[in-house]
Amino acid sequence: VQLQAYGGGLVQAGGSLRLSCAASVRTFSNYVMGWFRQAPGKEREFVARIDWSGGTTSYSDSVKGRFTISRDNANNTVYLQMNSLKPEDTAVYYCGARLIYTDTFAYWGQGTQVTVSS
Repeated sequence: VQLQAYGGGLVQAGGSLRLSCAASVRTFSNYVMGWFRQAPGKEREFVARIDWSGGTTSYSDSVKGRFTISRDNANNTVYLQMNSLKPEDTAVYYCGARLIYTDTFAYWGQGTQVTVSS
């Protein structure tokens, strides 16, 4: 499984960005997809998760109501729409994948930098 995340950049507080993650995998719908982030000096943290069908999502409290995760199984892509961005959202964002019925995100993309200026 190879994951390629892109779409990061520099944005002012209150702005929006959409991240994308393209997966090279035979059956994309066999995977739960997630977004995580890591700020300088901090551990990687969970941001959002979406089930194989896109019908169930979950978010960290810090992004709930501002970020939306979605997926396009026909194009093997997962998205993270980020609105009302705050400086504390600044981090490297990673997409991850885990097979359904497993507990661990075993596959990771290379990360894309998001910087929110105040």
